[in-house]
Amino acid sequence: MDTKLTLKLNSNSITKAKQYSSMHNISVSSMVEKFFDGLTVNSIKKEEFKYSSIVSELSGIISVPDDFDIKEAYLERLESKYE
Repeated sequence: MDTKLTLKLNSNSITKAKQYSSMHNISVSSMVEKFFDGLTVNSIKKEEFKYSSIVSELSGIISVPDDFDIKEAYLERLESKYE
């Protein structure tokens, strides 16, 4: 069920939003809804989030030691690349 929401924005922002929505053939309401959905996706607990089947399948293929320092490894790689 859709519910009406009134927002108070400056006229310049509204004009830009309407231009963008027109160029991309999407309503301003849909843009706002997608924006809010994007904000709340980060608040979902990890246990509730479902990865795609490919990600789940690949998860755990590579194992690294507990003391592996990724920043140090990256630095070493850059240094060897540009020697």
